[in-house]
Amino acid sequence: MPTIAVNFNATPDIFAANRATGLIDLTVGVRDGKTVRAHVHENGSLRVRFPNVSADPLETVIINTAGGMTGGDEFAIRLELGAGASLLAGTAAAEKIYRSTGPDTAIAIGIEAAPGSRCLWLPQETILFNQARLSRRIDVNLAGDASLLMAEAVVFGRSAMGETVVDGRLVDRWRVRRDGRLMFAETVRLDGAISEQLAQAAVAAGGIAIATILTTPADEAGIAALREIRFHGEVGLSAWNGIALVRLCAPDGTTLRQDLLTLLSALSAQVPRPWLQ
Repeated sequence: MPTIAVNFNATPDIFAANRATGLIDLTVGVRDGKTVRAHVHENGSLRVRFPNVSADPLETVIINTAGGMTGGDEFAIRLELGAGASLLAGTAAAEKIYRSTGPDTAIAIGIEAAPGSRCLWLPQETILFNQARLSRRIDVNLAGDASLLMAEAVVFGRSAMGETVVDGRLVDRWRVRRDGRLMFAETVRLDGAISEQLAQAAVAAGGIAIATILTTPADEAGIAALREIRFHGEVGLSAWNGIALVRLCAPDGTTLRQDLLTLLSALSAQVPRPWLQ
């Protein structure tokens, strides 16, 4: 019988070679008074589709054909809005971040919005599994009168499936600039014993589903109306210097989505079609 040589030292290289990557580079502009695609580039396992090109805003649906993400995967999404363009960007499904053997899943999102444009970044929830590791960076550059509404939700395990995120890592970095000047910056970091951290009153008081909504420019009357809404989970709102920021915390993903839909409706935001399917 022939001898089979196995090179165990090659395992890290093999692992790296099988990591998923994805890139979307999308530019939209205005033609005959309607927002249209100007440039679309896809690479790796990310795809972008346009279910209704006659709609305003132009709706895009981002699809990850890899079926989820795990440690060592790298994904990037770049959206550029021309002057006066209006774009609604969402995802076909909740993104799942699976267990990692060490490296982080890396996601980079960049939005460039020209004068008079309007961007609605409304992906479905990101679901973290036990021992998942996610490092995400969101960079937004707005022209002086461009408007932005973005919502990002994170669910730590699917409670309906009996899942608990005991350990893992989440680093979520947001930077928003207007005319090149930094107007909003924060970094959320949960590392190690995530379930213990979420149980702390100052963190999530036992909630496992959190979200942030940022809108600018902020309408003062609209902000006052939001404060009158009764929610299922815990919701807090802050407003300053033309920005409104809403924090949500809920005991499960279903409750969080109910509150998100209520808030987006109150903000008169069109919800991507996959949210309602």
